[in-house]
Amino acid sequence: MNISYLLIGGNQGERTAQLGLAREKIAAQAGRLLRVSSLYETAAWGKTDQASFLNQALELETRLEATVLIDILLDIEEQMGRQRLEKYGSRIIDIDILFFNDAILRLPNLVIPHPEIQNRRFALAPMAEIAPLLIHPVLGRNIQELLEACPDPLAVQRLTTNDETEHKLNK
Repeated sequence: MNISYLLIGGNQGERTAQLGLAREKIAAQAGRLLRVSSLYETAAWGKTDQASFLNQALELETRLEATVLIDILLDIEEQMGRQRLEKYGSRIIDIDILFFNDAILRLPNLVIPHPEIQNRRFALAPMAEIAPLLIHPVLGRNIQELLEACPDPLAVQRLTTNDETEHKLNK
């Protein structure tokens, strides 16, 4: 079995419901969700003239290899109506692979670990909730250390506790 850490997020429509649907589709098509973070809200990163994003980190146990997993995740985005119109633009859903075991991959359509995680507070904050001691296989520092050193000035606000998220998953 493989362990992958994903970040899901979006800023269009009913954001909480979209993240819930993404979790359901990931669990149905890619593997078993072991842990999920609380929901976090942050201002848009990269293109700031748009609505705030909700983000959540997921720990996924999967039999899939990373190259198959990314194809399934991209298909889930498409199923949910994701359109890639502009870089950093608004989106109904975004699903990124942050880590896959301790793999280091540099492929045309997949880079693992995610190449910008150390610069994105909105990814590190939810990751620190579910895997603070996970070591970044390239940088050699754990998630909590990366969060403490993160240069990203955008505030990240936790909107739910993990218990509330788990409750919603179990309904």
